This record gives sequence, structure tokens and C-alpha cells, in this order.
Amino acid sequence: LRLLKIMTINIGVIQFPGSNTERETGLAIKRGHMNPVEILWNSDTDSVTNCDGYIITGGFSFEDRSRAGVIASLDPIMETIKKEAENGKPVFGICNGAQILVESGLIPGIKNNQTSIALTDNKRMQDGHVVGTGYYNTWAHLKTSVPPESTAFTRHLEHEEIIHVPFAHAEGRFIIPEDLLNELIKNNQTVFRYCNDDGEILSQFPTNPNGSDYNLAAVSNSAGNILAMMPHPERTNLGDKLFSSMREFIKQKVPIKNGSLSYSTPKRNIKNYIPERHVSEWVVDMVITDNEAETVQNALRRIGIDVTIQRQQHWEISISDNSSAALKKIEDTGELFNSNKEYISSIKTNENTACLLVRQKEDMFCQSKFESLRERFSIKELIQLKRGIVWNIKIKNTNFQPVLDKIIDTNILFNPLSHECFRIS
Repeated sequence: LRLLKIMTINIGVIQFPGSNTERETGLAIKRGHMNPVEILWNSDTDSVTNCDGYIITGGFSFEDRSRAGVIASLDPIMETIKKEAENGKPVFGICNGAQILVESGLIPGIKNNQTSIALTDNKRMQDGHVVGTGYYNTWAHLKTSVPPESTAFTRHLEHEEIIHVPFAHAEGRFIIPEDLLNELIKNNQTVFRYCNDDGEILSQFPTNPNGSDYNLAAVSNSAGNILAMMPHPERTNLGDKLFSSMREFIKQKVPIKNGSLSYSTPKRNIKNYIPERHVSEWVVDMVITDNEAETVQNALRRIGIDVTIQRQQHWEISISDNSSAALKKIEDTGELFNSNKEYISSIKTNENTACLLVRQKEDMFCQSKFESLRERFSIKELIQLKRGIVWNIKIKNTNFQPVLDKIIDTNILFNPLSHECFRIS
């Protein structure tokens, strides 16, 4: 009897510090009749390139410091992943893996992998009020919104087929400029959209569980071999068709589609910070070590940028009569900072230091604090509340501005789609 050699398809399960869904991912790969291969972020290049495809797992890479996925997106292994994807290998980013793909620019894949979309904090609103912030865990209905042949992961799904899979994240809201979104729709890159169990696509919570533009749950690149998906198909056999599709794509050596996106990102415009009149500013420092600032600092040093980073929280508080009594009431609530480990300080303006104030354009956490202070604590004098992070960047190199520009270009401090940035003089 002739022994038939069965083709083994090896899928690299890419893990960073803080990844935590490698077991579920491995089981889904096995259900798809493929072989999971553990690949840590610091594995040698040959271990990565020997795989036939890749899944970047979910979890909290680098504890989501600065922003979910951004530290991992700058890791050297992602350069290898980019090259393998260009050679036609499929790359599937799930939840935190999707965030990494977006921050790396592999999704949606415009020229030079510029970051052109954002995955930011969930937005759960009903009747004009915040009904929840942060991490949200539920099940979601997703409608397959592209023809099956559009991607490596939809080949076994019907157009407009609905799948029911778990949903578990804090920063999963797709934000996409309208011009780019229209191009993605035309290119069949808006792969999955949130819907109800009848297949209706309604923009309101809970059908749209995180407030994503266009109800987006997953976006591909134009070639169709890279997919960023926020819900978790690996956690249920109801998502198995994505993995069997991936296997067929590899086994049949399907060529990737030709195509590109014409969209280009606008030039960043960082304005000087000028606080509004009659507002109070609170700059909050930590008593304990700020691990988030250290992680950002170390990530920049790994890519050759020698800087020292400090981080402060910034509140801009507008009250009707500018009374110190109202500010004292706000402070006593403990809503804006924890007096056991934080204290009101001042901005650190030192020589060779740039101070950048970064704010979310639509800050659900800040809005929930505003509603709590006014409604729960009855501080009716509060008119407006704004929250931000002050990044204090000490640059040792004499070429101050070019180094600062290089830091800004990494997007490590903010995503221009979801954040605004100001220079503090």
C-alpha cells in the first residue's frame, strides 16, 4: 500500500507578554485540521517564517499600556509578519491581535502601512447617557458582509450569513474616516458587521455593542489575506468556518488579490494648548512607579530612540461660579484621582523636554465621570469636564525636533483618528 503524505499546515500562534487566549486559539486551529505552533514575541525569525500562516491571539499585550496593541505593533516580530503577509501568507488578528494589526498599519493596508483607522474605547450609550465604560463581555451576532472569496477567512461562509460568537474587549470601537470607509466598502474589506438575531444592522446599543462606525466587527486588507476581528470566533465551534476557510486558502495556494487603497492619511496638526478661560486644571502625579510610562520609554529605546518618559493625568474642570468650594467637593468624591496613590501636582517643564497633552476625541470614561459628579454627587456647579494625559518627553539627542517628530510618527502616544494632541509650552 502506498502511504499518502498528508500535508501538515502549521499556524503560528503569535503571543506577546499579556496574551491569554493561546489555548482557545490552538483548539480552534486543530478543529480546522491544522497544527498550532507556539510563537513568542522574541522567537527567532526562522521559527516565524517556517509557518504557513499566523494568528495573533487575544489578551492584553503589554497590559494595553498607552493604548491596546500599540506597544506590540512596534515589536520586531511584526516586521517579519509584514514580510510574510506580503508573500501571501494569511494573518488573522483576534481581539488584541486585531488591535495590533490596526496599530501596525497592516489593516486596512494603505501605502507604507500608515495607521489610518483606530480601535478605541467602547461606546455604550442609551437615551443620551453612558450605560457602561471599559471592558464588556457578551455574545454578538455578526453578518458576513462580503462575498466568500473576498478573504482567506470567509471562503466557507455565505454572503450575509450570520454567526454568533463571544465578544470581550474594552477598546474595540472602529473609527474610520468617511472617505476611507467608502473605499473599504467598495473593496469588500468591511468583512463582518454587528447585527441583531434577525440580521438587522442597527447602530444603537446593544445591537452595536461598542459603537463601531458602520457596525464594524472585522476589517481586512485589500489583498484579503489579513483580517482584524474584534469578537472571538476561536472560543466557539460556531466560528469554525473562519479556520477551515484559512486552511483551504493555504492548501489550495490561493493567490492574493491585486489591489491597493488610494486613501492617504492627512498631515498631523499639533496645536499649542490654550486652556479655556475660567477653568481649573488639575495635573495628577502618582506616588508609586508609573509602569505605563516605563513601558513606553522602553519600547522607544528598543527602536533606537533614547528618551526618558514621564506621564501625568490632566483634568480641565469648568464650574459655574469658579468657587473653591465646588472644587473641594469634586476632590472629596475621589472620582478624578485616588488620594491614596495620586496627588495634585504641576506639569514638569524641564530643559530638553516636550510636554504633549493627549485627549480622546470622544471620551466615554470622562463623560461617565461628569454624569456621576453631577447626578450621583449633585455637584450642579460642574459645567464641563475634560480628561487627558500629559506625556513629558526628555530627549537626550541634540536634534530635538527630528527626534520628537520620529516619536510622534510611531503613534505610540496617540492615534490621530481617535485622539487629539496639544503641545504645552
